[in-house]
Amino acid sequence: MPIAMIHIAAGRSEETKRALLSNVTEAIARSLDAPVASVRVLLQEVPETHWASGGVTLAERRQPGA
Repeated sequence: MPIAMIHIAAGRSEETKRALLSNVTEAIARSLDAPVASVRVLLQEVPETHWASGGVTLAERRQPGA
């Protein structure tokens, strides 16, 4: 049973997340020639204040003038 874990910044719509889950499931099933029902995809949303690059959070980067 293939398992994929995806981390994304919080804030996307439920429709967008649902499409991501479906598309990743299909891609894994095709790539591994595995039944779709055997594919597990875990989606974890990370608050923008908990995601940083170069010591600067996404929340800080998205502030006007940043």
